[in-house]
Amino acid sequence: MATPEDKKKPVQETSVDSETKPEKTKPEKKEAAPDQKSSYTAKKGKSKEVRKILRGQAHIQSSYNNTIVTFTDLSGNVLAWGSAGRLGFKGAKKSTPYAATLVANNTIERVRKYGLQEVDVFLSGIGAGREAAVRALQANGMQVMSIKDVTPIPHNGCRPKKPRRV
Repeated sequence: MATPEDKKKPVQETSVDSETKPEKTKPEKKEAAPDQKSSYTAKKGKSKEVRKILRGQAHIQSSYNNTIVTFTDLSGNVLAWGSAGRLGFKGAKKSTPYAATLVANNTIERVRKYGLQEVDVFLSGIGAGREAAVRALQANGMQVMSIKDVTPIPHNGCRPKKPRRV
């Protein structure tokens, strides 16, 4: 509790000169010494075990603009994916059957480490690369167990525009 004597004491004012003012500096980034582990260096030790998956799913989404191939395990966890845009195709070349073939080849190469052999194919979309991607899967040693079209189809769709009066 403050006593009456504390209230009577004058407050000391301090003058701040420009010379004694502390400078604001940005904190310096510490560089890790070669013997120290930093959060950016690769950890040494046990390598991660790659799980072997014999059967999975291949989802092929083919639109007018691009083709995307995704490999998953049976519970839907993504193993590898690829698209025509990721391979460097630009513009109208992304939606060609040739691009879809290369996308499937590239994605199969990245999923080989899992030992995937049998796939259930799910096709979505109405692009040009649908059949080309499925053919590429079969040509690269994947055994296609089933092909299912999961393209969404509207039951009645959006309301149409009002008729034009001429």
